[in-house]
Amino acid sequence: MSDAISGDDPVILFDGVCNLCNGFVQFLLPRDTDGIFRFASLQSEVGKELLADHGLPTDKLESIVLIEGDDHYVKSGAVIRIAQLLGGVYGLLGPFRYLPRAIRDRAYDFVAARRYRWFGKKDQCAMPPADVDVNARFLE
Repeated sequence: MSDAISGDDPVILFDGVCNLCNGFVQFLLPRDTDGIFRFASLQSEVGKELLADHGLPTDKLESIVLIEGDDHYVKSGAVIRIAQLLGGVYGLLGPFRYLPRAIRDRAYDFVAARRYRWFGKKDQCAMPPADVDVNARFLE
């Protein structure tokens, strides 16, 4: 694993061309006041390396992924774990982890299958924000 991604901070992998996914990252940035999350697009070399290191597909995965140490979470599991790590009111999503994953992921897949139609798609991966402090949290 490269030095750029060897830290212990949780890394959120997201679809860099998806407006909904980029909006989720933009939603998280100001709420992650402790700066615990790092970010990379699924399409980036760092993203592909992290996916491969965790035994996840590097070419067909269309889900948000949370890499946390040796653990990884995808789809609804990733969203719930991110909410738990954010804490506060977002931690209230934690009990949803007790719902069967098949049910949670069915709802996730319903939105994911329509995300480009509903929210649009970029021609290329979005660039990190110009804010230097925030920009350092994006892995390339």
